[in-house]
Amino acid sequence: MTDNFISSGIEDILFPPKITLNIKGKLHIISQPWVMGILNVTPDSFYAHSRTPDFTAIKNRAIQIIEEGANIIDVGGYSTRPRAEDVSVEEEVRRVCTGIKVIREINANILISVDTFRAETAKAAVEAGAHIVNDVSGGNLDPDMIPTVGKLKAPYICMHMRGNPSTMTSLTEYNNIEEEILKYFAEKLNQCQEAGINDVVLDLGFGFAKSMDQNYRLLKNLNYFKSLNAPILVGVSRKSMIYRFLDVTPEKALNGTTALHMAALIKGANILRVHDVKEAVETVQLFKHINS
Repeated sequence: MTDNFISSGIEDILFPPKITLNIKGKLHIISQPWVMGILNVTPDSFYAHSRTPDFTAIKNRAIQIIEEGANIIDVGGYSTRPRAEDVSVEEEVRRVCTGIKVIREINANILISVDTFRAETAKAAVEAGAHIVNDVSGGNLDPDMIPTVGKLKAPYICMHMRGNPSTMTSLTEYNNIEEEILKYFAEKLNQCQEAGINDVVLDLGFGFAKSMDQNYRLLKNLNYFKSLNAPILVGVSRKSMIYRFLDVTPEKALNGTTALHMAALIKGANILRVHDVKEAVETVQLFKHINS
């Protein structure tokens, strides 16, 4: 996939040309959806096939993501699944920087995001070659995160979550989930602006402090959040909202994932964060063709 996109009337509505990311001085226009491939440098991510705990596995996975057409590789060294084991900052930094080094040796041009809620890890990753910081906590688990990203001048993916990965499943009570998340993002956008972060991507946090019904309600109403004039990332790939609803395992949740990816694109998603890059890229291609 490239940045040379053909625009149509519907794409101009869903993906306005003004949606951009300034990454190390280069302006990237998101005029059609991007695909972000997941590279978990972990031994315990919820989807077993996504784990890359050693150098060879990291290299093979990075090559696969690039060859299948992803725009971004998202490198994570700390599993955020419920009840995941804690990982020290030092170990997380070692994992993500190893992943970044391998990716840059394979392809120096591919965009890299670091999936972390720790400012120290974010700083080390950007210094190692990452371009974007992807924070599942929106700065709530580390008060230094947003100021640090501002100093790094990196785009910031701000996710909505309550509590932490160990407590989030019990924090699903909302009076009006759309309004509360919209208010949360409005406040976060102000914080980011004050810290000097110019490019913010919003992630509603599917599966993080939301019940199954709430996840589907948010997906149905995804375009409600377009009023914030920020790119929207959707991360539903093989999650429990799919495999539990269909009574299957994460390994058998690809078909459901693809169905929800198309739904997300129709509702205005700008970036899909995925395990299965080839299938997501094909979904984007079909979506684009339908609306051409």
